Amino acid sequence: MRGAVIHAPGDIRYETVDDARIQQPTDAVIRTAVTCVCGSDLWPYRGAEPTEHARPMGHEYVGFVEEVGSEVTGLRPGQFVVGSFATSDNTCANCRNGFQSSCLNREFMSTCQAEYVRIPHAQGTLVATDGVPDERFWPGLLAVSDVLGTGWWAADAAEVTPGSTAVVVGDGAVGLCAVIAAKERGAERVIAMSRHESRQQLALEFGAADIVAERGEEGVARIKELTGGIGADSVLECVGTAQAMRQALHSARPGGSVGFVGMPHGVAVDGQELFFSHVGLRGGPAPVRRYLPDLIDRVLTGSIDPGKVFDLTLPLDQVAEGYRAMDERRAIKTLLAP
Repeated sequence: MRGAVIHAPGDIRYETVDDARIQQPTDAVIRTAVTCVCGSDLWPYRGAEPTEHARPMGHEYVGFVEEVGSEVTGLRPGQFVVGSFATSDNTCANCRNGFQSSCLNREFMSTCQAEYVRIPHAQGTLVATDGVPDERFWPGLLAVSDVLGTGWWAADAAEVTPGSTAVVVGDGAVGLCAVIAAKERGAERVIAMSRHESRQQLALEFGAADIVAERGEEGVARIKELTGGIGADSVLECVGTAQAMRQALHSARPGGSVGFVGMPHGVAVDGQELFFSHVGLRGGPAPVRRYLPDLIDRVLTGSIDPGKVFDLTLPLDQVAEGYRAMDERRAIKTLLAP
């Protein structure tokens, strides 16, 4: 089969890779309906994470079940399924506590920009839809598998509640989906921090009431100005840089909460500063599996449309251009169709 492989920073190739096949009795193999490039894929693409040897890429997927292992009883070939970037048996103690991304048998998906994908722990990882959804829903369901699920976790971790004020730091696909999440969870006012006009417009469409273009301490000052000098109840950090984390922590009011879901790079938190701020801090890899049934339903009923974050669609064999477009900020998120 064919799939995307990174060989070095800036070097993505679409080439022949090993066929996806059943390796464990708990596996399934799916035929990819659509996949995509994630903002976190840009870390190795830009050289911020090492690439010591050529390896497959991609962790977002929806598709059709092709084959299941002997211990998979809840899925059958032909079903349309949505999964998570982190696999889970959905039965261990961590899974039962709602943190499937810390499953004791967790594996992180890394081969999904391909024609077929092996899914470990398939029964606990995948959720089948009722029938095959219309293709117009596929982008939204693909967003559920990571960026919407991650944005939802940011809102959950930041304790967004009805009537609250929420600030979203970051205007990538996760940040934009975090705007959706904050609004859906009842935030009365959502403030999106963004400096790019097309992303600002999408944030407003998703429910943001205000846009803050300033960054760093200037951005914090603007947030304080918009919140009566106090700060926001909830701040959703969706970038992963040191500046974004500082901006998030300083934008929260005393007693407020920060949910951080951007993969940290060079982030260090001053313990004494956090201690005296009275700000709660929670984050980590999103437990997407916890949210899948609810988010799938919201997409299929049309109450939300996170698929709008895909502003570039390419054939899978043009995956390298998809990376370039996102790296050069010509696209928010690239959808790839096999």
